[in-house]
Amino acid sequence: MTTLSAPRKARGTAARSGLLLAALAAPAAMGVSGPSLALPEATRALDVTPAAAAWLMTAFGLGMAVGTPLLSATAGRRGTAGVVRASALLVALGALLVLLAPGLPLAIAGRTLEAAGAAGLNVAAFQLAGHDRTGRTPGLVAIGSAAGGTAGLFAGAAVAGVLGWRAALVLPLLSLLTLRPVLRLADAGPAAGARAGRAAACAPPRDGGTPRTPAAPLPLPLDILRDRRFLAAAALMLALSTVNFGLMYAAPRRVAVLTGWGPVETGAFASVAALAGALLSWQLVRAAPSLGPARLRAVLALGSALALVLAVSAPWPVAVLLGSGTSALVTAGGQGLLTGAATEGLPAARRGLAIGLFNLAFLIGVAAGPALAAFADQTVQFI
Repeated sequence: MTTLSAPRKARGTAARSGLLLAALAAPAAMGVSGPSLALPEATRALDVTPAAAAWLMTAFGLGMAVGTPLLSATAGRRGTAGVVRASALLVALGALLVLLAPGLPLAIAGRTLEAAGAAGLNVAAFQLAGHDRTGRTPGLVAIGSAAGGTAGLFAGAAVAGVLGWRAALVLPLLSLLTLRPVLRLADAGPAAGARAGRAAACAPPRDGGTPRTPAAPLPLPLDILRDRRFLAAAALMLALSTVNFGLMYAAPRRVAVLTGWGPVETGAFASVAALAGALLSWQLVRAAPSLGPARLRAVLALGSALALVLAVSAPWPVAVLLGSGTSALVTAGGQGLLTGAATEGLPAARRGLAIGLFNLAFLIGVAAGPALAAFADQTVQFI
């Protein structure tokens, strides 16, 4: 009886930790999509063009792209609890600036700060989840992040309708509700031991031997950037991400035009379509071994192209939503599958850096997608 209860207790603890960390990561992901349906109101309130207002989304992607490596480095010096504290401060300061900004430039600056903090909270969530070697806790965090990103379309529209457009821009503040239990988890977990281990590694030896010198810095990632498999995977990920987050901006607007729905109804249907696509990506992951690398890349590229065509040109709202969901499917599936392809030909010591660069390609797409979609929208209207 005792031998059976211990594994059950361990699984229960892992599940509670996973749900807590998912609750930390989900609002950070909401920051990407939350403003989408509130941008028309922001455009009017700030008296700017739609393309200029789209920078409120683009700035978040840029902030995450910058914040992810910076706060990952902070974890090595101050531990995961230090990352959580620093990230929470950035989120709070950025949100305060957004709420008080009299014009677009300061609002964009606030969104960038907020995004850097959200990136750090995401980093911390996955670092703490990584202590569970079974993979269950990281899986829950990944699901929470994906669910937050897709639900953000509805959540942003809903809070904007009740509290105004600025509220849709500060959804990452919800992560701070989990701050105290997450800090307890970080302080009690292996991260505290890791800090002591780093201090011991830097201390002089007690046996009178030669003191250890700090490791030499890693060389520039030129070997990674010359690897054809890495470049092919990162370029495809950049394309998938750019299309997906461009459609996160553009597809709900087309649905609203075609149906006459308000922001809340549009956000609800767009969120369901994107979430369904993200969940169905598991079937693509299961089918990947039988497809093989070349056919998998073709499926991802063609799926993204089909999604783009449907979302921007189909005259039926169901087809536009289908395009949005298809884009979410190939992007979510591709992010997992292409990570392995990006590091396949590299030495084990270089894979961590390669994954960081690969994720940077994804985040560049997060920033570029809405900007390109807004530019295309304005250009088509002008023509």
